[in-house]
Amino acid sequence: MKNLLITGGAGFIGTNAVNYFASKNWKVFVLDNLSRQGSEDNLSWLESQNGYSIEFLQLDICDAEAIEKVLSDNSIDALIHLAGQVAVTESVLDPKKDFEINTVGTFNILEAMRKFSPETIMINASTNKVYGQLDHLKITQEQDRYHFKSMMAGVSEEMPLDFHSPYGCSKGAADQYVIDYARIYELKATTFRQSCIFGPRQFGTEDQGWISWFIHAALSEKTITIYGNGKQVRDILYIDDLILAYDLAINKPNQIKGEAFNIGGGIRHSISLMELIKMLSKIMRKDIPYGHAAARPGDQKVYISNTKKIYHHLGWIPKIPIETGIGNTLKWVEKNI
Repeated sequence: MKNLLITGGAGFIGTNAVNYFASKNWKVFVLDNLSRQGSEDNLSWLESQNGYSIEFLQLDICDAEAIEKVLSDNSIDALIHLAGQVAVTESVLDPKKDFEINTVGTFNILEAMRKFSPETIMINASTNKVYGQLDHLKITQEQDRYHFKSMMAGVSEEMPLDFHSPYGCSKGAADQYVIDYARIYELKATTFRQSCIFGPRQFGTEDQGWISWFIHAALSEKTITIYGNGKQVRDILYIDDLILAYDLAINKPNQIKGEAFNIGGGIRHSISLMELIKMLSKIMRKDIPYGHAAARPGDQKVYISNTKKIYHHLGWIPKIPIETGIGNTLKWVEKNI
């Protein structure tokens, strides 16, 4: 039995990853400090599953000694690093905490790997925010969405990095540390610059997890606040497609080490805020109330991942249609609201 360590293992992506790999006969170490809303519920759900080999470690990635002990005391074959501060708004309010969690926390993991577990395969969850606001790209707009004027394939890994907001800086610094540790210390580490991931077990809030939050708000008869005009576009990716990419990466370490990959739904799985509201209204057969507020700092008008690189390295493409993913998420939120 192989051993997998997942930091942030009781979060949305973490819980789905634990469920997937534990069901494939991995022993999974679930590391989480349980600070996020819904994490205790997710952990309880994981512990209720039959036949899983999981071990919960209530630790914080900012505790360097504790992280070193985990890596030195256990033979960890693979590590998926998901723990972090995830909201741009929170990073603006408390940039020091954001830096300590995202940058220093990731550095602690890399140092522990370098010292005690250099053969571990590592996937770091980064973000599309490392590319900044992309203001230099020409944008056109229609009634409900913005478009890139010329970049029809989306943003590739060749796009210059341009960190905006404390969150962009902290995640961007961690992103670069992962790539450089792979290069300098020959670690089998990669960084996934993820776009908007959604699906069951996501306890979305207004600050993070916007698709789940829109669904939750619509079911709860709450007015949704649209920051900006609502034409902002993201490529969205259903959680099962992301976990498959993790699996492929772990099984092909020499293909991914030292590389950064943009991962999201791409052009075919892109949607604007207003388009999502209209889709939910159609699926739920009701009007969904919403209002507008000022645009948030650092918000990209359009972000769409060009996923050609990860397809070339791993043969991965997103397969689950937006409508299917939204429907599955809606069903889960209805049962767990």
